[in-house]
Amino acid sequence: MALMDFIKKQFIDIIQWTEDDGETMAWRFPMAEMEIQNGASLTVRESQMAVFINEGVVADVFGPGMYKLTTQTLPVLTYLKNWDKLFESPFKSDVYFFSTRQKIDRKWGTPNPVTIRDKDFGMVRLRAFGIYAFHLTDPKAFHTTLSGTMERFTSEELEGQLRNTVVGHISDIFGESGVPFIDMAGNQDEFGKALKAKLDPMFQQYGLSLDSLNVQNISLPEELQAMLDKRIGVNMMGGMQAYTQFQTAEAIPLAAQNEGGLAGLGAGVGVGFGMGQQIAGAMAGALNPAAAPAAAPAAVSPAPTPAVSADEVVATIEKLHALVGKGMLTQAEFDAKKAELLKRLG
Repeated sequence: MALMDFIKKQFIDIIQWTEDDGETMAWRFPMAEMEIQNGASLTVRESQMAVFINEGVVADVFGPGMYKLTTQTLPVLTYLKNWDKLFESPFKSDVYFFSTRQKIDRKWGTPNPVTIRDKDFGMVRLRAFGIYAFHLTDPKAFHTTLSGTMERFTSEELEGQLRNTVVGHISDIFGESGVPFIDMAGNQDEFGKALKAKLDPMFQQYGLSLDSLNVQNISLPEELQAMLDKRIGVNMMGGMQAYTQFQTAEAIPLAAQNEGGLAGLGAGVGVGFGMGQQIAGAMAGALNPAAAPAAAPAAVSPAPTPAVSADEVVATIEKLHALVGKGMLTQAEFDAKKAELLKRLG
């Protein structure tokens, strides 16, 4: 009976792994009730490593090559099982294969803007994204920290953890650099190198090597980017005064189409009946800055207040009251302007 049981036993004489996808990082060789034949052949292909595990303890590790399994090629397992050097019986052991191929084009990005302190803008919120590449270097560390006894462990199961690790150190890198946001676009390579240096130890504790990390883009949220674009536009126009003159000149054709022309515009914004002359002066300065006086006179005699009719005063008061309803004038401002206009009728 014992002889029949021995004959029925199945023995493994070839151990190998042909990778069938690019995502599997750890794979357990199927053992079932089979035993490894002493002298069996172990084939470890390029970009692979194999590990023998005895009762949960990592024993012998093999790199690429072909091996004949004996007590000489399995020294740690021989010690753990208390084998004699001449022991030649079949044995059982868990065998795991690990892929050391580089995993490339792994994307990372900030799901939410990261708040940092900026020299130019104070507190700003930034977005950043890029790619990284890594590969497995230490199967023992990878097995004990990540894959464990799983039959198959893929890079997809690991990617979320790695991506969050990268993003979690973005604010530290930006904050420690002290580089203003305006200059960050020209320093993306340096940011990538600094971030990689900070992450290397964390990848190593998983048995991985971070081969490269690139910062591809650093940007502001859309609403802040719009504000920055406006500020850049102001600076390109030569400052706020020139920008205001330009906007005034741009507004002239639109104002001329309004009811009452430029005079109506002046009344509409509640700045008095002389607004037309002020706008014309601003337009002249915008179109011909050289013709503008270098400095205002020390004292300017006030222009005489033009005569106005009762109909004009009533129409102006109605327009001002409409601005109160729209929230463009306060009640106090309206009352003051109304009193001023009514005095002109006296």
